[in-house]
Amino acid sequence: MQTRFILINTSHAGNVGAAARAMKTMGFDDLVLVAPRWANVLNREETIQRASGATDVLKNARIVATLDEALDGMTHLCATAMTPRDFGPPTVRPRAHFDALLKAQDTPHSSVAFLFGSERFGMRNEDVYRCHACLSIPSNPQFGSLNLGAALQVIAYDWREALGGYPVQTATAEPVLADAAQVAGMLAHLEQGLASIGFLDPQSPKKLMPRLNQLFNRAAVTQEEIHILRGIAKMMMRPQPLPASEVSPTE
Repeated sequence: MQTRFILINTSHAGNVGAAARAMKTMGFDDLVLVAPRWANVLNREETIQRASGATDVLKNARIVATLDEALDGMTHLCATAMTPRDFGPPTVRPRAHFDALLKAQDTPHSSVAFLFGSERFGMRNEDVYRCHACLSIPSNPQFGSLNLGAALQVIAYDWREALGGYPVQTATAEPVLADAAQVAGMLAHLEQGLASIGFLDPQSPKKLMPRLNQLFNRAAVTQEEIHILRGIAKMMMRPQPLPASEVSPTE
């Protein structure tokens, strides 16, 4: 679904850069500024620094004079405001509204715009009234103030999650579990090692090995862990050097 983020009367250049960074992090790139304080805000040093690499979003961003221009082509409008407006759209939690919105959409040409007001004044009532919903981020009732970039990041994250999200990046490949034969082979090897160091009496093993079998089954050991355990068993079976006090001196 086409997604646009609209910043109205933004007064701090750094917040424009932070917004671009938040958008790129969540995979969005349609940014429109309505009458920002600085005409050259997209090229200001503070903006570029706060974008932290999201310069492509800044290059694609547009500056327009009116909200009407910014809303061109958008079919569903979401205001962002902490305070509900009388006679305005319903105030809703972002995630709940997004889930309901996606379930209700039955046309491939739907689009959504998220509107953010000035850092100093928020959104004007007349702009909120034009929207289908007013998104309110659940926060501390005694301190609900969010920086513009932070608020946009929360909305962008919730919207991306509603759209399906991104897979979690893992540092290593998924481990491969050992099969029954590998576990049995390791246990036989470990049994020999335990016997070699006198921990297990082969004549009276009791229930040691079945208990170890259950332990490793619960642990869901991986193939790599099987290799480690077999290496330990191998070292246990190596002849141990005599202590220095027991070595006979040579002439």
